[in-house]
Amino acid sequence: MPTAYITHPSFLLHEMGPYHPECPERLTAIGDRLIAAGIDGYLQHYTAPAATREQIARVHGPRYIESIEQASPDEGLIFLDPDTALNPHTLQAARHAAGAVVKGVDLAMAGECRTAFCAVRPPGHHAERARAMGFCVFNNVAVGAAHAMAAHGLARVAIVDFDVHHGNGTEEIFTGDHRVLMASTFQHPLYPYCGVDNNDPKMVNIPLPPGSGGNEFRAAVRDHWLPALDEHKPELILISAGFDAHREDPLANLKLVEADYAWVTREMVQLAARHAKGRIVSSLEGGYALSALGRSAAEHVRELVAG
Repeated sequence: MPTAYITHPSFLLHEMGPYHPECPERLTAIGDRLIAAGIDGYLQHYTAPAATREQIARVHGPRYIESIEQASPDEGLIFLDPDTALNPHTLQAARHAAGAVVKGVDLAMAGECRTAFCAVRPPGHHAERARAMGFCVFNNVAVGAAHAMAAHGLARVAIVDFDVHHGNGTEEIFTGDHRVLMASTFQHPLYPYCGVDNNDPKMVNIPLPPGSGGNEFRAAVRDHWLPALDEHKPELILISAGFDAHREDPLANLKLVEADYAWVTREMVQLAARHAKGRIVSSLEGGYALSALGRSAAEHVRELVAG
């Protein structure tokens, strides 16, 4: 079965001002690298639909959704926090970013693809139930996970997050919902300065000190993620695929390289084969050094294809 590549033109129209690291060129860097590496020809391309209000409201309150709609500007930028802005295209892009993950879930559950990569903007894992932050508006993987359970009846879902920043929004949305296991690594201390004090057994959040590299990352996955994931036996794996723990990334101080992203993806492919009929839906989060982002995402997608 092919690997789906899901994106939408609106993602290139969402901009938050000159020199903002979360820029449209991020998607161009990934797409160009997939072509240069000979991977694009193995992908089945899909245009992301917009998530419905019902789909988004499973993880975000109605007042929050209305506040984003009301804040959406006709021109210029409206800042929701010092890092996160709306331009006239952001609301459409955010709806389609969440819809991309919904589409990936539907494709995987229907058997039309085994794995999917959602090349989306804005990212999502910092968006809490009632708060936009950290470049994120709607929590894309959370919308996808909730859809998998509500529309497809799944009883056990896993979200794995290797972004360098902790996915506080995903944690906030699913703490206490033991159908969902979240496994993450992140640099600590670093924005958003949380993730180390959650006692929920389904929140397997492993902080890494600045300067950590592939050895420390792989040990965290082997020693903590994999035992918890095998015990949970997820029927679907969603990945918050942030590539900003790369040693070239300007926003953090971890030292991962492309081989580390390939390795963790292979581990997730093997886990999905054991428990989830091979089903993985991955969605882009961070990654701000354009060359490193393109190379890392390409190796991630290569392993999804190979799986």
